[in-house]
Order: sequence, then C-alpha cells, then structure tokens
Amino acid sequence: MTGLMNKRVLITGATQGIGLATARRFASEGAKVVITDVVADETLLRVRQEFQKEYPGRVIVEHLDVTHEIEVRDVFGRTKDLLGGLDVVINNAGINRQSPTHEFTLRDFDEVVDVNLRGAFLCSRAALNIFLRQGSGLVLMNSSNHEIVPKPNFVAYSVSKGGLGNLMRTIALEYADRGIRANSVAPGATTTPINASWKDDATKRSMVEEHIPLGRSAESDEIAAAFAFLASDDANYITGQTLYVDGGLTLHTDFRKNWAS
Repeated sequence: MTGLMNKRVLITGATQGIGLATARRFASEGAKVVITDVVADETLLRVRQEFQKEYPGRVIVEHLDVTHEIEVRDVFGRTKDLLGGLDVVINNAGINRQSPTHEFTLRDFDEVVDVNLRGAFLCSRAALNIFLRQGSGLVLMNSSNHEIVPKPNFVAYSVSKGGLGNLMRTIALEYADRGIRANSVAPGATTTPINASWKDDATKRSMVEEHIPLGRSAESDEIAAAFAFLASDDANYITGQTLYVDGGLTLHTDFRKNWAS
C-alpha cells in the first residue's frame, strides 16, 4: 500500500480483534504505530514485547481510557512529542451491551455511548488539534453496519454507531479546507472477542452467517486492510464516506428473492 511508510498512526482499543490486526497491518507497511487500550498492564506489556520483537522501534504501547478527557489529552500530547506529530487516528475502541430496549438500563446505555461515541469524539478532538497545526491529518472510525441497520436489543450500540457516522461526516465537512479528511470502516459480522457469543459456537455462527450474502463472517485482517487502504495515498480524494466491509450484509438478505411482485 503506497504512502504508509513512516506514517504516524494512533489506534484505540488495539490489543485485540480488529484493532490489533490493524496495528499489525500498519506496522508491516512501515508505519509508526501507537497502540492504546484500557486493559491490564500485563496485557499491554505482552503486546509491547510482541511488537518490539517483530517491528523494533516502530510501535509504542500506551494505556488509554478513551472516556477520560485528561488521559486522552495526555496520551495524544506524548504521541506528538515522541513522534513529532500524528498523521492518522483510528477510533477503534468499542463495547456492546444487549437487552430489549424497554429493559435497557441507563448505566449500560451510558457505558456503550461513552466508549463508542464520546470516546471517539474526545480522541478525534485531540487529533484535530494536532492536525490543524500540521495542516493535514486523517480521522478514521471503526463503525458498524448497524450505523444504518437497526437491530433489536442493540439500541445503545446502534445509537452509538449512528452517531459515529455523523461525527465522521461533520469532521470531514468542517475541516476539508484545512487538509484534514475523515472516513469510516463499517464491518459486519467479524470473528473478534466482542462477538464471542457466537463465533466459537457452530450452531450460532451458522445462524449469523446465513444472513450474509457472501456466506461467511469476516476475519479481522480483512477489516484491517480497509483501514490501510483509506490511510494510503490511493484514498487521498476520499472523505466523508463510510466503507461497508460486511460481505453484503447491508444489501438486506431478505431481498435476494423477489417477494414484492
């Protein structure tokens, strides 16, 4: 992928799943990567050692709770000082809670929106303040097909991803004249830890995948490839867009047969 060598990239929630795969992809392309997550110190140490062995001098691992404004400010400040700036922020951190909407607790709703949407806002804002001084930068969101497709029992997740889409589009429009772009990758069903409830159960996995036109769920590496493309020189004229990487899930499987006429 052209244009990723030595690009300075910060990824949130990146010690597992799509975030980890994306960090590996960018490091393999020669980027300088800051991996952040809210996990325990031993996990951060393990990831740090793994990347130092494979990509020495290219990866920094930091603790970051994206819901804490001061911590976000401090981590982005250290990143700017250590790397001399920042070229790409990938808002990947995300959680989910499931319950019927009429039973959904306010605590669960707030937790999901705080991480998925408020956290993305705080990190985007911190990145924008660096980008504006540089005159360039890219904000990328890890959204979801639920940005536009509602799902019962997923009210907080769907709301957060819908908001993420509008956050991305607002940034893209507001800062396009200052060399700053924004886009989203929207995965469908992907075999990551957040989908543990079905990915390792053959029956449940089959039920999920029968709704996907391509007939299978995605691997994290396939989503990482989309992020790498949007950060590459080949995507320099793309802004304000959501790239759905979902095996055709947003095509609405029920319409594969003409039931209307």
